[in-house]
Amino acid sequence: MLYKIVVSAVLTLLLSACSQQTVQSNQVSLPLLTGWHDDEAVYYITTDVSDRDIAREKSANYAPRLADAVPEYPKPPQVKTALERVYAFPHQEQDRSVFASVPTPIGYQSTDRHYSPLWLLYVVTWKNPLTAYELTSEDAIFQAEDQGLITITRTNVVLNCPVIEKPKID
Repeated sequence: MLYKIVVSAVLTLLLSACSQQTVQSNQVSLPLLTGWHDDEAVYYITTDVSDRDIAREKSANYAPRLADAVPEYPKPPQVKTALERVYAFPHQEQDRSVFASVPTPIGYQSTDRHYSPLWLLYVVTWKNPLTAYELTSEDAIFQAEDQGLITITRTNVVLNCPVIEKPKID
């Protein structure tokens, strides 16, 4: 009889311990954004921005110290920094940003020495929004500028936007 009481008590304790355990997740959800690089769609997340309004718009951390990464201009072309160029369209003629580089391949085996997840924001404005079309590469942006269709304005806004692998759809 004592044996049945002990087994019953142990089973009760085990079952109650299992029901009180909480599952902890080591995953988070971040907004996945789509951009362009050399006519290919790329995926990225925005975690930090040096401008408070843009940080709010992107639901990112406001990180004013990122702006300390902006070099003194004009800088000689041979002076490299941790910043790459990203082009955005403030008047919504285009909802995807254009990145100057991406890791190739994406992940730890990347051999692209130009890629950095820190981006200096360049604003692309169409002179006539009615003639706007989607620009999907930095070369296309430079061609549109050469044709007098757009203006490109460098800002001092720095964004931390790591490019990530294309999501797998189950």
